[in-house]
Amino acid sequence: MTQPTQAQEAATRQTDERPETVLPLDGVVIADFSRVLAGPLATMTLADLGARVVKVERPGAGDDTRSWGPPWSDTGATYFESANRNKESVALDLTDPEHLALARKLALTADVLVENFKPGGLAKLGLGYEDLRDGNPGLIYASISGFGSAGGRHLAGYDFLVQAVGGLMSITGPAGSPYKAGVALVDVLCAKDTTIGVLSALEARRRNNGRGAHLEINLLSSLQGALVNQGQAYLGAGKVPSRLGNDHPSIVPYQLLECSDRPLAVTIGNDGQFARMAAALGVPKLAEDERFATNSARVAHRETLVPLLEEALSTQTAQHWEDVFTGAGLPAGKVGGIDDGVALAEELGLDPTVDVQDASGQTVGRQFRHPVTWEPPLPSPTVAPPKLGEHTESVLEWLQRIS
Repeated sequence: MTQPTQAQEAATRQTDERPETVLPLDGVVIADFSRVLAGPLATMTLADLGARVVKVERPGAGDDTRSWGPPWSDTGATYFESANRNKESVALDLTDPEHLALARKLALTADVLVENFKPGGLAKLGLGYEDLRDGNPGLIYASISGFGSAGGRHLAGYDFLVQAVGGLMSITGPAGSPYKAGVALVDVLCAKDTTIGVLSALEARRRNNGRGAHLEINLLSSLQGALVNQGQAYLGAGKVPSRLGNDHPSIVPYQLLECSDRPLAVTIGNDGQFARMAAALGVPKLAEDERFATNSARVAHRETLVPLLEEALSTQTAQHWEDVFTGAGLPAGKVGGIDDGVALAEELGLDPTVDVQDASGQTVGRQFRHPVTWEPPLPSPTVAPPKLGEHTESVLEWLQRIS
């Protein structure tokens, strides 16, 4: 039905030795009307799985994140690049009738449309789900918003805002001032939910005689769905959690503990582990003390236990204790930066990154790979994020051929 994209051609080159390998979403066409992070990250994930993603951008400006810098790589804003590989960029002015007609044609051709306009925004342009359903009954239309299409339809959806009003800041950071997460976590969670929804809808369409669906995903619901134990503490026990810094509300010790030179992350999940930790520290009687013998007792006596543990830890460096604890089968590790995390993943053979290539096949950067590892191996396309409007001409030629 469609001409192969650069991403699909790159995948084909990588699979010459395994010609039977087909990417899971090969042949699926996605019209990406989203921008910033939640939508683009979802569509990039789908592109990694083989879908053809055509990203519709404003002429002259493009996705907001193209200008979100520093930092900048040699090819653009690293923020934009983090969520837009393996896509084709088409520059269309949706206020121009001719361009709008082309956008509509793309939408009527696509298997999936992903958008994060304010609720009803695309409908005003004749690109809402109801506008497209009759002409494309198999369309899966995914709408991302901040607070849904009912009472919150008028509210702008920004990750920082949702972290604040949704309660995530209230449980993040030390006692006192609230903190946001160090990454736009709600956007990322929403992207994951969108991806799950689209994949499920594709399977439902296969089972339901080709019938599409309208999916609504919003940042607030994605956040609340990810609150897990903290959210259920309120729903199930009426307890509104508060900030505990790096401490865990239900497990001790599950936190940072100071050593002679730097903190060590220690995650003791059961009483047997605590007994081994006490022995490794040279204070085995701590595990026999009724105040610390069980996890619930340790939680109740947190303020007494932690100084005792840090007194023992203060005799050696964090590296020393990481080696001792790891040797005893206990989960512990030094606090590191993102660079340290990449180095660790490489050391463990996790192959955390991939090189991305431009249209000529030249390597132009490195990115984190799709996080799922397949067996047998599933090659993933690795085409660099597109330049603004890079594929406008080729996509419009394709749309004309299939009319």
